[in-house]
Amino acid sequence: MIPNTKYLFLGTPEFAAIVLEKLISAGIIPEAVICNPDKPVGRKQVITPPPVKVLAQKNNLPVYQPKNKIELLEVVEKLKPDLGIVAAYGMLLPKNVLDIPKYGFINIHPSLLPKYRGATPIQAAILNGDEKTGVSLFIIEEQMDNGKILAQKELTMANDYNYGTLGRKLFEMGADLLIEILPKYIDGEIIPLLQDDSLATYTQKITTQDAFIKPEDLKIAQDTGGKIAFEIDRKIRALNPEPGVWTMIKDKPFNAARGKRMKILEAALTHESKLKLKKIQYEGKTPVEI
Repeated sequence: MIPNTKYLFLGTPEFAAIVLEKLISAGIIPEAVICNPDKPVGRKQVITPPPVKVLAQKNNLPVYQPKNKIELLEVVEKLKPDLGIVAAYGMLLPKNVLDIPKYGFINIHPSLLPKYRGATPIQAAILNGDEKTGVSLFIIEEQMDNGKILAQKELTMANDYNYGTLGRKLFEMGADLLIEILPKYIDGEIIPLLQDDSLATYTQKITTQDAFIKPEDLKIAQDTGGKIAFEIDRKIRALNPEPGVWTMIKDKPFNAARGKRMKILEAALTHESKLKLKKIQYEGKTPVEI
């Protein structure tokens, strides 16, 4: 519990729901939950609520889904929180929102800041083959992920971590760390520390083209292995399900001028350091295990 402290929880996807569920289980109940609006999902584009909204409604928590920063400001001004907790929310908070809570907004960021500021730190850690990563709790400021650090915790990377497993692990760690330090922060026992901006690195939004694998590189990775096999393996683990790793496969000789798109959903490295495809999906078809 954090007595006499009214807080809002801001988050949207599954990773954020992990944090909210742990907070609720610990008896740290938000005054309200803010998440992104419902959106179309899947081939049939069914309007679907985000995981955080589903969890909040299950626990009878008020839910707000502002469409823009103006609506967000209206919500936060109305609720007048003492504190905000942010986990994978999906909207940058403007200064007029940041200034409202007296304790600010605490963000759970899945990297050891100032390394990997920005939108894709989980993917970056996998793509770069890092031996360790971690989670940072910091006070949000106007610039991207540059706020003062409250606490950090390291995680040793496993060779089979993918975006989903690593993300879940980091946000679970972040939630546990948050539950541990929140009372100390509210009581003034923790002094936030400035980041060293000279050490900052930045991640970028990953595009569909970034997830493309050249057919010739894929063949080398499968037949010969080595460095290219390790690089493609990391790419597959980092960039699925979104934007999704893909390549182009030539049709049979009678239609050799054309090709078809193939997603690579799962792969593994053999003992000979060659890439073995485990699950693929041709465009317009269902996934198949091979």
